[in-house]
Amino acid sequence: MASPFGLSFVFFNVLLEQLGVPVPAVPTLVLAGALAADGRLPGAGLCALAVSACLIGDSAWYLAGRVYGGRVMRLLCRISLTPDICVSQTQASFERWGAKALVIAKFVPGLSMIAPPLAGATRMSYARFAGFSALGSTLWVGTALLAGVLLRPQIVLLLPRLAGMGRAALVILLVLLGTYVAFKWRERRRFYAALEMARIGVDELHEQMSGAAAPVIVDVRSPTAQDLELRRIPGALHVPMHEVERHLGELSRDSEIILYCNCPNEASAAQAARVLLNHGFRRVRPLRGGLDAWIAAGYAVEEIAVGVHTVSPAAARESAAADVGVPALVPGPAPAPPDTAGRRGDVKPA
Repeated sequence: MASPFGLSFVFFNVLLEQLGVPVPAVPTLVLAGALAADGRLPGAGLCALAVSACLIGDSAWYLAGRVYGGRVMRLLCRISLTPDICVSQTQASFERWGAKALVIAKFVPGLSMIAPPLAGATRMSYARFAGFSALGSTLWVGTALLAGVLLRPQIVLLLPRLAGMGRAALVILLVLLGTYVAFKWRERRRFYAALEMARIGVDELHEQMSGAAAPVIVDVRSPTAQDLELRRIPGALHVPMHEVERHLGELSRDSEIILYCNCPNEASAAQAARVLLNHGFRRVRPLRGGLDAWIAAGYAVEEIAVGVHTVSPAAARESAAADVGVPALVPGPAPAPPDTAGRRGDVKPA
C-alpha cells in the first residue's frame, strides 16, 4: 500500500505549526515515523525536511523579534491558545536557561512560539540561535518519529481502515482539530475570567500619585522585558511576577498597591494581584492597559539603566543607598505641556 501522504505534506504541516497556525504536527510526524519504518517514506529525507521546516519557521520569528522587539511577543501572547504561558513566564525561562531554552522549547507549550522572537529581540547572534534551534528541532522531530516507529504495528493495521473510510476520515480529522482549537480557546477564556478584577485607569493612578496618600506601584515585568522597554512609571518597585510571593513581607498592607506589566489584558499584573489577594492583601489593582497605556497617555516615565534591575522593595532601598542605577526622568511621547506641577506631561529633572 502506498503512503497516504508525501514528504511535502509533512514539510508544510510542520512549517505551518511553527508559524503559529493551529495545525498540530506531532500526529503527522508520528504517522510518518511509522510509514518510514514500514519503508513507505524515506526516513533520512523525512527527518531532514521536518527539521528544515522548524528552522524556517523559527528563523522567521527570530527575524520578527529582531526587527520589532517586544511588540512581537505581546502580539503572540494576545493570540496564543495557551495564555497561561504569558510572555513574562517565557522570559523567566529564557533568563534562567539562556540559549539552552531553545533546546527544550518545542516540548513546552507557549515557549515554543515565543522563544524564537525573544531570542531575536534580545539580540542573540543568529549563528548561536540557529545552532540551538537546530538541536532542539532535531530532538523534537526525532522523538515524534521514534514514537511512530515504536507504534508501527498498530498504525499499519489502522491505515487500511482509515483509507476505506475516505472522506469520513477527513471529516473526523477536521472535527478533532476543531475540538482541539475549541478546547484551547475555552481554556484561554477561563484563564482570563479567573483574572477578572477591578482595574485602575492611568488617569486615576496619576491623580493618586499627586495626592497625599500615594499608592505603592509595582512593576511585575521580567528583567528581560525591562531591557526591551527601558522605561517605567516613576517610583515603581520592580518585583517580577514569578517572585511576588517571595517578597510579600516587604509590601505594605496599609497602602493601595498598583501592579503593571506590558502583557495583553494585564495578564501578569492580574496574576500577581491574585497572589497578593490570596495572601490577605485587600487594596490591590492591576493598571488597565499597563505601561503601554501610561506612555500613550503622555505621563512622565523613568528611564532604566541597561542591565540594572531592582528585584524587590528591599533591593530598591539598598540600590538607592548605594546610588546605583539612579533613574533619570524622561517624558512619554507627545505629552501635553504642563501648566502646574503634577499635570500630564510634567517631567521632573533627574
